[in-house]
Amino acid sequence: MVSGVKKLAGDWTYDAVSIGYPGPVLHGRPIAEPYNLGRGWVAFDFAAAFARPTAIINDAAMQALGSYRGGKLLFLGLGTGLGSAMIVDGIVEPMELAHLPYKKGTFEDYVGRAGLERHGKKKWRRHVADVVVRLMAALEPDDTVIGGGNVTKLKALPPHSRAGDNANAFLGGFRLWEESSSLPRAAPRLKRRTRTMTVIGESAADGCTA
Repeated sequence: MVSGVKKLAGDWTYDAVSIGYPGPVLHGRPIAEPYNLGRGWVAFDFAAAFARPTAIINDAAMQALGSYRGGKLLFLGLGTGLGSAMIVDGIVEPMELAHLPYKKGTFEDYVGRAGLERHGKKKWRRHVADVVVRLMAALEPDDTVIGGGNVTKLKALPPHSRAGDNANAFLGGFRLWEESSSLPRAAPRLKRRTRTMTVIGESAADGCTA
């Protein structure tokens, strides 16, 4: 992934790197291998590989951060799996709701890409609506954003939710380095004018993008 991104960004000028990782992150480092990608991420030194200060955050949390308008936000990302995060008064809390039990499997089994392919769009849309309503009832957000690459496959959004955009993940990547951010940081604070390269994980954007 790093070699591919560096090739794409070979003529770019940037001071720092933000990575949206499709899995749990603690103290700025992945703590488990991703469910839908190859292995080798947990022990990898991304800052050394990029030769830049690097901040790593869960990819759903990165898109949530870019979508945030205040209050209590629930973000759900429909992609290869189901990304999830909450932001409460500016504090980001990545969540791993995808593999919680649901029907005869997990949430991800029904609303992820595999569920879409197995059940077809019509049933998949019904499952998405049901999952969103259940999670909204449990978590009581002020604002709910449905993002990820498959949000465009919904004919209508669940009530009291709004559509996200994968581009918001880029904004979230920049916000990681803002001095006013309340996020726990994986790298030193830089000035607001810092040029940042954002790398988005697969479950939020269905492909790593520089």
